[in-house]
Amino acid sequence: MDAALEQKLANLPLGPGVYLMKDRQGEIIYVGKAVGLRGRVRSYFTRGDERAFVALLDRLLGDVDTVITSNEKEALLLENELIKKHKPRFNVQLRDDKNFICLRLDVSHPYPRLEVVRRFKNDGARTFGPYSSATSIRETLRIINRHFQLRTCSDHALANRKRPCLLYQIGRCPAPCVYPIAPEDYRRSVDEVILFLEGKADELVEGLRARMKELSAELRFEDAARVRDQVIAIERSLERQKIALSEPIDQDVLGLYREADRLLFYFLYVRQGRITGGQGFPFSGQEFPDDELIASFVNLYYGNDNFVPEEVLLPLPIAEPEAIAELLSERKGRKVRVLAPKRGEKAALVEMARRNAETAFGERRRSKEETSAILERLMDRLHLSKVPRRMEGFDVSHFQGSALVASLVAVTDGEIDKARYRRFKIKGVAGNDDFASMHEVISRRLRRGLAEGDLPDLIVIDGGKGQLASAHAALRDLKVAGVDLVALAKSRDLEVPDPDAGRAKSPERVFLVNHKEPLVLPQTSPELFMLTRLRDEAHRFAITFQQKLSRRRHLQSALDEIAGVGEGRRKALLRHLGSLKRVREASIEELSEVPGLGPAVAERIHAHFHAAEASQDAVREASLEDAEGPA
Repeated sequence: MDAALEQKLANLPLGPGVYLMKDRQGEIIYVGKAVGLRGRVRSYFTRGDERAFVALLDRLLGDVDTVITSNEKEALLLENELIKKHKPRFNVQLRDDKNFICLRLDVSHPYPRLEVVRRFKNDGARTFGPYSSATSIRETLRIINRHFQLRTCSDHALANRKRPCLLYQIGRCPAPCVYPIAPEDYRRSVDEVILFLEGKADELVEGLRARMKELSAELRFEDAARVRDQVIAIERSLERQKIALSEPIDQDVLGLYREADRLLFYFLYVRQGRITGGQGFPFSGQEFPDDELIASFVNLYYGNDNFVPEEVLLPLPIAEPEAIAELLSERKGRKVRVLAPKRGEKAALVEMARRNAETAFGERRRSKEETSAILERLMDRLHLSKVPRRMEGFDVSHFQGSALVASLVAVTDGEIDKARYRRFKIKGVAGNDDFASMHEVISRRLRRGLAEGDLPDLIVIDGGKGQLASAHAALRDLKVAGVDLVALAKSRDLEVPDPDAGRAKSPERVFLVNHKEPLVLPQTSPELFMLTRLRDEAHRFAITFQQKLSRRRHLQSALDEIAGVGEGRRKALLRHLGSLKRVREASIEELSEVPGLGPAVAERIHAHFHAAEASQDAVREASLEDAEGPA
């Protein structure tokens, strides 16, 4: 460490704040917070410190900047923002600010419905979760929709539906959108759903059994049988949730497993004393101590608007947990405790979370080893110049020669990498020339890659020889070396002499540069599966973009012809009515209710979409008059 940096470290502020470590090129490599900045930063270079990252910092560190804050809570908030902004290489980072699936129930509405949401808002609604997978939340919704009969339609549909939907016909919804359902009757179902989602089986089942007896006494045996089925479904569902605590509270329990610079956090979710699921968060390249990484991870996780429980249990103590507890309490609206238990049932929960973290870490390691083997075999079979750890797939899509677009999707080490996805509007090609479009897209990608020093190992084209030749021409034109290129052609139906024998399909074929005949990989091989998954994802991404542009163009062209309807009114119409189809079908009164429209413009829109009907009616009336007139 040079003398100037040592002098700067000696003169750092004493108070709370955030420190930003930079490498010798000026790039931020770590962001941390501290109650005392000088003591925290200088502790990394204490004489005799044998932690691995200290030697690393001594080699990498070029500068340290600090930002002073009034208190540690402000430092936590600032640390969160700076990590998201700069994405330092040695900080844990939640990719894409991912939030986890929850169920939201707005109890202030007269007829509440359950919504699947990814962001927790402190708006008075009840939030349940998070759920570890879409499968688990679908199972929960299936039971609720079948046995508790809450509405599933949107507020817009509730206010505008004219007749009940299919769910009413099959007995899954009382149809408050159409029929006068007493709010207190509906509220009873809402209260039962809350008890079910909170895991309060005894209280819920006791009430349902009492109602079943009342219905039987009134000789309403079919209704009593439905309540009986409801009780059985609830008991089966809730008995699968393991009792975790004698105290019925909401908790998030954090486990940690680490091997050198690779680690995995595992959150075990406990709701009302029952374990409801868990979620793993793997990271690599982490050199800093466990307690700092835990504090940073917790700050980032709850900074993403995730549900805040009453207790957060940690695997080991962190510096100044009171500041995180104060911040979480402020977000929740009531007291939250942050603990690192050493004994008792809470410590047993932390140990359970640690075992889950170790198991998930081992599964991920085995998966990575298998993926590496597949990539190496792919290199051998396709005669590539290197192992294709970074692959990109391209596809071109159009609709009858218009809305010509292309897609780029990416895979890193065998895993989908959505941060590198890109969409292209074709600019320099007239008509639907797929070959010229592919040349343009590959050229644009390579130019950007050359400028930024960011090129893939392998480019996979959706198509055959023609598309491959166009992409190869782009590589030659820009003199790009070190990037392999293949094209993957879909299987196609073959003619069969006997139609009764069924369909025959050709195999998937891989076209290589400077190879006349395509290569046919074993159709069940993992190498082909990896290529086809990339190709199909590129096709899906391109089609989705093309359809979005087509819908937008269709909507704009349909409304642009109407005088007085500009971009603002187009958006208001779509926001209020939901679709162009609803705009076409709306009455003048319904159109007049759109904010900012007014009756005159509403009449004009209605007349525009019903002009053809009016002219047809006029023709029919004239025909009738001719038929009824004198011969």
